[in-house]
Amino acid sequence: MKKATAILMAAVLLISFAACGNKDKTESTTKGSTLPTATTMESTSEQNTTGEKTDYDSIPDEMTAQNGKYEIAFVTDVGQLKDKSFNQGTWNGVKSYAHENGKSYKYYQPANGDKATDEDRYDAMKAAADGGGEIIFATGFLQGSSLNKIAEEYPEKKFVFIDGEVLKDKDGNTLSNVAAVDFNEEQSGFLAGFAAIKEGFTKLGFSGGGGGSNPPCCRFGYGFVQGAEAAAREEDVEVEINYSWEYGSSFSASPELQTMLNGWYSNGTEVIFACGGAMCLSAFQAASENEAWVIGVDIDQTTQSDTVITSATKGLSESVAIILEDYYADNWDDIGGKLTTIGVKQDAVGLPVDTWKMENFTVEDYQQLYQSLKDGEITVDRDYEKNLKQENFQKVKLNTD
Repeated sequence: MKKATAILMAAVLLISFAACGNKDKTESTTKGSTLPTATTMESTSEQNTTGEKTDYDSIPDEMTAQNGKYEIAFVTDVGQLKDKSFNQGTWNGVKSYAHENGKSYKYYQPANGDKATDEDRYDAMKAAADGGGEIIFATGFLQGSSLNKIAEEYPEKKFVFIDGEVLKDKDGNTLSNVAAVDFNEEQSGFLAGFAAIKEGFTKLGFSGGGGGSNPPCCRFGYGFVQGAEAAAREEDVEVEINYSWEYGSSFSASPELQTMLNGWYSNGTEVIFACGGAMCLSAFQAASENEAWVIGVDIDQTTQSDTVITSATKGLSESVAIILEDYYADNWDDIGGKLTTIGVKQDAVGLPVDTWKMENFTVEDYQQLYQSLKDGEITVDRDYEKNLKQENFQKVKLNTD
């Protein structure tokens, strides 16, 4: 297979990738022998980024510690524990590691759900610390202020800020008892966008959570556009992407969001990347009503609706295991007070090929693309604030809010 080199986004991206023949767009609209429906179900297993499956549902969410103290604690982000996305993926990592290594574990949810305040989040973290938590995981950038406060008050405890940043005390000193973890979501989004175009789609959508202020969602979306641009250049096709943060500030499903996505589909959008926790439920329903497709996010969501053609995943459970292995190996100095970024190098982002419904984009093509990312032949830009502009794309037309 011959290689082509393209300069993307006015030299922001330097990409070398395998060239494939054009696919007939009409093939992509009738994938499989049955049309997608809104059927959803509880997942009994989750495929991680290496293709292995772990039966997380066989591990109880609640257990009783003999001494009433719980060594590993998890404080959820907005939404429910079983949100079929970010919280659930992180929690799966916490409870599976604890279960396999004989540790006690417990989750804590801030009061008031998606209306939780910094005080609500702080109270949940304090309950975790007072409840015996030796290492406490907190997910989501909204946790930052509360985590800063609790980490200063409990210097003997270890905290992990998933999708966060390095924290500092009031004097500007780095809090060494907080380990920050983030992901190369832009790489996973790139793979999803690239795959969508190679599959034959040319009218895409991106519906993001957090109102455009959530860095992980922003990186997912920006990578998605870059991947679509790269594949569109290979295929020499024009692509249109509806790109919106509307109705996603709370990461929740809503009638308003579903109506918007229904409108996209009815106007020709073929597949929507739904990136924002329980927002996916609105996307699933809209896709079902329009016999269209959804790209899931964070974890493999193909078991949640047969409208999901694939998912842009990140290794939430893997990241938890990486941190806990360092912690219990007394290697905290390697991660405490530092940011650990996890991506293709750790096989921790990607598309779950065993469950996808792709027909034109082959697993072999995907694996070659993935290896090019790992080898550095393809670099995906991360700076969405600076570079997510229409002028940086030649083949993709962005319809933004």
